Amino acid sequence: MVSQITRGIKISVLTSFEGTYFKNYKIHYAFTYHVTIENQSKDSVQLNSRHWEIFDALNDMEMVDGEGVIGKKPVLKPGETYTYSSGCLLSSPIGAMKGHFNMVNFTSTRCFKVEIPAFKLGAPFALN
Repeated sequence: MVSQITRGIKISVLTSFEGTYFKNYKIHYAFTYHVTIENQSKDSVQLNSRHWEIFDALNDMEMVDGEGVIGKKPVLKPGETYTYSSGCLLSSPIGAMKGHFNMVNFTSTRCFKVEIPAFKLGAPFALN
């Protein structure tokens, strides 16, 4: 598990390899990632959008932007946590992801970025 704190918001990520799949006559490697967002600040915050950079050992980097996470824009009061799971398909058994969440602080009404630490995606059979 990797973790990082930005402006009182702790992001932790745990990954797992789910298996191989054929899609469009090509093999893909499926990974899930479980993200926990913990509000360690003294203010209530809301996650509005996300930005991902997905690195695949056999492809160029892919950038993904979107509203919320899994269709939700969670509000976290001080001390609260929110956990969600998602996934990605890679052309290679090895890759990585990193990114950030765009959030708003309800006390100051200011928007800010919370870094998502880089994490590795690796099929167990491909790792030494």
